[in-house]
Amino acid sequence: MNGPEIFVSFAPALRLFVGAERRSGRTSVATDGVSTLGHVVESLGVPLTEAGRLLVDGRPVGVSHIPTAGEHVEVEGVIRPQQVPGAPLRFLLDVHLGTLARRLRLLGVDAAYESEDLGDPALAALSAKEQRVMLSRDRGLLRRRELWAGAYIYSDRPDEQLRDVLERFAPPLAPWSRCTACNGVLTEADKDSVREQLEQGTERTYDVFAQCTACERVYWRGAHHARLDAIVSEAMREFGGAAA
Repeated sequence: MNGPEIFVSFAPALRLFVGAERRSGRTSVATDGVSTLGHVVESLGVPLTEAGRLLVDGRPVGVSHIPTAGEHVEVEGVIRPQQVPGAPLRFLLDVHLGTLARRLRLLGVDAAYESEDLGDPALAALSAKEQRVMLSRDRGLLRRRELWAGAYIYSDRPDEQLRDVLERFAPPLAPWSRCTACNGVLTEADKDSVREQLEQGTERTYDVFAQCTACERVYWRGAHHARLDAIVSEAMREFGGAAA
C-alpha cells in the first residue's frame, strides 16, 4: 500500500498476531485510501473475531470505516464475557480441538465437532448454517467472511483452552448432560434397558446408567470417573455461576 498514512496500536492480547515491529506501541501504516479499517486490521494479522472496539482518534468506529491520513487507530481486545447475539450460544470446533470438544460436552455445552477435516469453506458454511461460534487456532479460517462468529484458541493445552472458552463466553454449564462422543443429550437409563450393551463386569458392578438419545451410547461411573469429575469440579468451582 502506498496511500494515506495512519497510526495503529494494538491491545497487549492482540500483539501475538502482528509482526514484532508492531508490538511495542503505535506504528505507522500506509493504506490504499479505499480499503476499510477492518481489512487493514486483518492485513496486519489480527482476525476480526479477536478485535474489540476500533477507536479512531478516541472515538469508536465500525469495521467499514475508511481510514484517512493522520488518523490514530487503537484496536482493543474483545470484552469478556463476550456476548454473541442472535442465537443460543453453541460452538463448532475444528478437527484439531477434539479434546476441548469432549470437555465442553462433559460440562453440558453444545459443542459440534467432526473428527475428519471438512476444510475451511465447509466449516465456515456450517458455522453460518447452524449459527455456531467457530473455535479454531487457524487464523485463516477465522478470517472467512461467511462465519457466524468465531474465536481464536490461544493455547495448545486442553486445560487452558477450556478455561479460556469458559471465561470468554460464560456458557451455561450442565455437567453430565451431553454425550462426549456425539454431543447428543443424555437421559437416565434403566439397567434392564441397556443390559445387552454391558459387559458382564460392568453389569455386576454398576446400577446407575445414562444413555445418549442420539447415538444410544451408554454411560456409567466407571474407572475414569474420578479424572472427569475433577475436570467438572474445577470448572464448576470457577465458572459455576453460569450453570444452567
